[in-house]
Amino acid sequence: MDKEIAIQAAVFRRLLAHLDSRKDVQNIELMNLAGFCRNCFSKWTVAEAEKLGVNIDIETAREQVYGMPYSQWKEKHQLPASEEQMAKFNALNPPKNK
Repeated sequence: MDKEIAIQAAVFRRLLAHLDSRKDVQNIELMNLAGFCRNCFSKWTVAEAEKLGVNIDIETAREQVYGMPYSQWKEKHQLPASEEQMAKFNALNPPKNK
């Protein structure tokens, strides 16, 4: 089991490195195509840490995923979403009833 976890961790690090090498791929594109993005990884990190009794705040998790503070990444790499991208996102993610 330890080797399985080590392999999974290595694969995750490789995925993050791949995403880091593809800063041209915007989060909105990832969301529309795959249903998750870099921010999802950050939120999942916080949630899984909580399950293990570890406190990781969202900004720390984002820095782990983005390799820099999220605000810096957004400033350097995030482009505004187009109307078409937002329309597709909204069609794929209808508001949930409360």
